[in-house]
Amino acid sequence: RWKKVLYERQPFPDNYVDQRFLEELRKNVHARQYRYQAVVFQSGAVVQQLCSVCVFALTWWYMDAGMLSPQGLFGGALVSSLLGYVLFDAVDGGAGRWASGRTRWADLKSTLVFTAFTYGFSPVLKTLTESISTDTIYAMSALMLLGHLIFFDYGANAAIVSSTLSLNMAIFASVCLASRLPRSLHAFVMVTFAMQIFALWPMLQKKLKARTPRCYVGVTVLFALAALVGLATVSSVGAVLFASLLLAISCLCPYCLIRLQLLKDNIHGPWDEAEIKEDLSRFLM
Repeated sequence: RWKKVLYERQPFPDNYVDQRFLEELRKNVHARQYRYQAVVFQSGAVVQQLCSVCVFALTWWYMDAGMLSPQGLFGGALVSSLLGYVLFDAVDGGAGRWASGRTRWADLKSTLVFTAFTYGFSPVLKTLTESISTDTIYAMSALMLLGHLIFFDYGANAAIVSSTLSLNMAIFASVCLASRLPRSLHAFVMVTFAMQIFALWPMLQKKLKARTPRCYVGVTVLFALAALVGLATVSSVGAVLFASLLLAISCLCPYCLIRLQLLKDNIHGPWDEAEIKEDLSRFLM
């Protein structure tokens, strides 16, 4: 009788298998069953990040066109940051702060140091890219913002995810765009606003998503509406296309994912690679 071993000589060819070989066939062992509402809820992270990039681009366009003063943007960003800071602590009752051991005084010092450092170097930021053409600056900024969206941590455990790289690309894009604004004050406010919307705002999103899902959904909808209204003041066609993109990501893509799950046909069996489950750490000492 044929045995599935290599250390015995058998009167069978090397590629021989008997009828019992396929008895161990298993299909879709690790396949996950998704619910439409759950997938739509998880897609909110993508929607919010797209809206963040849209709001950032619109803010830069308003400042470049002279429709938004740097003082007004800085004041609005300061008020919204204070409200978000209070909300961040109120969501979990300060449990996250106590767990991290970080005090409010430490947060205030970090904010003051960053603000003073950015303000002091704002003339350098303003003149940093004078030798680069404006078209190149726009192309670089678009690529950096696209890379920010690609490498952003949406909650998936994948090798492509890199929060540090994503944030650095967004800040690099903000520095490039800020260098094309009229004055150094504009550049300072633009970089500060970029740090708020690309670094602080996602932290509040994750806290709301984990603690208060309903509030997270409401904030996502309001943020998307604000981005669409702002985009409509610049281009109605762009607003329609952006709305179609958000609807496709939040409604159509989850439906396609669930439908494609029915067509999944992964097979598992004795032909799989062997997995060493024994603890081999003693051999490494």
